Amino acid sequence: MQASANAVLVVRDLSAVFPNGNGGLRALDHVSFEIYPQEFVCVLGPSGSGKSTLLRILAGLLPASEGEAVFHGQRLDGPQGDIGIVFQNANLMPWRTVIENILLPLEVGDRARSLSREQAYSKAKEMVELVGLQGFDQSLPRDLSGGMAQRVAIARALVHDPEVLLLDEPFGALDALTRERMGHELLRIWQAHRKTVLMVTHSISEALLLADRVLVLTSRPGRVCLDLPVDLPRPRDDSIRYSPRFGELAGQIRDAIGES
Repeated sequence: MQASANAVLVVRDLSAVFPNGNGGLRALDHVSFEIYPQEFVCVLGPSGSGKSTLLRILAGLLPASEGEAVFHGQRLDGPQGDIGIVFQNANLMPWRTVIENILLPLEVGDRARSLSREQAYSKAKEMVELVGLQGFDQSLPRDLSGGMAQRVAIARALVHDPEVLLLDEPFGALDALTRERMGHELLRIWQAHRKTVLMVTHSISEALLLADRVLVLTSRPGRVCLDLPVDLPRPRDDSIRYSPRFGELAGQIRDAIGES
């Protein structure tokens, strides 16, 4: 695949095989796609199609078995400061307050050396306000709801200003109403900061509300079977879910998942 010059992330013939004593379990099979600056891309597919594996490879947490992932022309061989990730579980440190959890990425590596304590605290306070947690900055994780904990996780991933944000089912553990509300919050945050985002979700409706493009993976081993531009106008709100075009796009995604 010939990459476009302005692509931020390029995935070329990427495969992932896990040893299982029986020739290996192939999770991903020659996956290829590109992501462009400030683009919001959602990945859907059946359970076990390799969606989370894909994100972990792009985050530098897992090696690819074949092919490669390229970030601004450089092969990804480990974690990158300009790529942040949020998992389904917030994974907050229980003994640290909200603002102390958000500060974590600024306390290690080059960020710790380049920012004073006051500068780091100021950036963390900005993130508290961005995710709507004013008044909770001194709270401990045990005092937060699931949705609030995920806001902290998003703020922590954004505080060091990464260019790319990877989201692995960030609202999957939440109840339906909280998940819907968090989807709107994520849309608001993205519209404010316009990061390049790749998000795994199981919700077609959530993907169409958020994304510029939707990638659908087949059943294991995961391959891209649909790369669908979402031509719904922005800014978007809940009313878009009831438009004829929304229904048409949802049908195309549903058919692709059903045929995979």
